[in-house]
Amino acid sequence: MTSRSIHDAQALWADVESVRASAPLVHSVTNFVVTQFNANVLLAVGASPVMAHAIEEVADMASIASAVVVNIGTLDSHWVPSMRLALETAHRLGKPSVLDPVGAGATRYRNEVLAMLVRERPTVIRGNASEIMSLAGVAGATKGVDSTASTDAALDSARALCKDLGAVVCVSGAEDHVIAPDGRWVSLANGHPWMTRVTGVGCSATALIGAFAGVQSDPWRACVSAMAFWGVVGERAAHAVQAHGGGFGSYAEALLDWAGLLNESDFVSTVRMVHR
Repeated sequence: MTSRSIHDAQALWADVESVRASAPLVHSVTNFVVTQFNANVLLAVGASPVMAHAIEEVADMASIASAVVVNIGTLDSHWVPSMRLALETAHRLGKPSVLDPVGAGATRYRNEVLAMLVRERPTVIRGNASEIMSLAGVAGATKGVDSTASTDAALDSARALCKDLGAVVCVSGAEDHVIAPDGRWVSLANGHPWMTRVTGVGCSATALIGAFAGVQSDPWRACVSAMAFWGVVGERAAHAVQAHGGGFGSYAEALLDWAGLLNESDFVSTVRMVHR
């Protein structure tokens, strides 16, 4: 799909329809805490997930995928070579790749692995404020894999990463910022606080970016569309669950429901996007 203007929500919705129509194959080398939920989110939106991490097949799988996603949440020395090979294969074959630097800054080992992985030139990097700041060499306030810094605090770091790596950078949080190496910048203000209370919601955003990048040739546009979609899903799902007196368990199920059932009218009336 060729890139179009995204100054209106209908243009973003076209990318959702492309995912649902094309069922892009998303190869994820991801962490074992979120594997099932990420796969279910991809299925709900209409994509096709594969979660292969064995070094013996990761290059072959990446070569047939529409996009590659690498998430370092549960680092393991046996998986790191697979992560690197998946990103290297995607770059060599001109396929989009997405890196989620979960917990960047938390440990020395995690930082060393990330320093190696970014050399494989991922197309998109999505992380919270602390992760993006750490990846850019700035000390961010982190608590394990969670951020205690605002997304606005990471803007300079995001711009620096864009310039140094030539990657689209998404800083996610209460407000999401998506910045391209050419200076394009969109802020998105959807979502709900409950999105922080279900394991795998942030990691699923990264997986969705992979799905959208698999059908949209402009990686910045793909990232904006994916984050806008997931923010609206999170918001709509929370309101639906709260209306029936449900809690976090019901919310996890509602996220999958809304990922599959969200329609253009609900999306267009809910999405909040500002071009900077």
